[in-house]
Amino acid sequence: MTSRTVSAAASGTWTLGDHMVHRIGFGAMRLTGSAAFHLGTPSDRGRSIAVLRRAVELGVNHIDTAAFYFSRLRSSNELINSALAPYSDELLISTKVGPARDASGEWATSARPDELRGQVEENLRQLGRDHLDLVNLRVMSQPSVSEHFGALAELRDAGLVRHLGLSNARPEHLDEARAIAPVVCVQNRYGLDDRDAEELLHTCAALGIAFVPFYSIAGPGREEGAVHTEHDEVLSIARAHGATPARVRLAWTLRKGPHILAIPGTGNPDHLVDNLAAGELRLTDEEFQLLDALGRD
Repeated sequence: MTSRTVSAAASGTWTLGDHMVHRIGFGAMRLTGSAAFHLGTPSDRGRSIAVLRRAVELGVNHIDTAAFYFSRLRSSNELINSALAPYSDELLISTKVGPARDASGEWATSARPDELRGQVEENLRQLGRDHLDLVNLRVMSQPSVSEHFGALAELRDAGLVRHLGLSNARPEHLDEARAIAPVVCVQNRYGLDDRDAEELLHTCAALGIAFVPFYSIAGPGREEGAVHTEHDEVLSIARAHGATPARVRLAWTLRKGPHILAIPGTGNPDHLVDNLAAGELRLTDEEFQLLDALGRD
């Protein structure tokens, strides 16, 4: 399959906030370098910009980023700004606040509720926007999200933010947040090898809230990438479809519900095309059930 025949549109659509987005989007974390947003080898800036532009050309209209996605010499938000500004009205850029890193890249304590405005404004400056389409509160160690989400709701009322979501959340966090302001998405780790968020996935489906899984391909490798030993079942299904294991994993994830919005990230143009091709891969019922059983053993 060539890049000319691949489109994010094949994955279907979902209304996220006030945007109709394709169900395969793009996660910007890996754009900054070999160790994701940690202090690894910086990425090639020109290649990262080219990947972003190609993603949009191929129909991606949901990009996930954060001001704390930076490595030595590279910032995801700066790359997005350079590659895509002025932004299309059809493009939704979601970002996250909550975690804090100092200028050297070291992780600091998570932001207090009164510090979230500064994080929102930093994203605005880096992206070159006067508002943020969607801000996810990345839950850290706090048992309650009420104060933090309440602070973001005030920024929403002030017009700095259009829509709100949660990341790394538990079911009780979603209940707390929905009592304060509308929640349009929940962004949690989820994939074949990690089903801890299964309850939230189904809760979001019942409530009409988008569920945005991250590390769907990487699994236990997390930000280091797909370093796991692949399941024989995944390899067999991939051979049957003439596809990569990564494409099979994404296809399974998308089939878990029409409200699921995948955001695979890459700085590799070939991987970008392969990820988007997952939207065209139709697993048989038997294949889906075989994969679904893997994480339940």
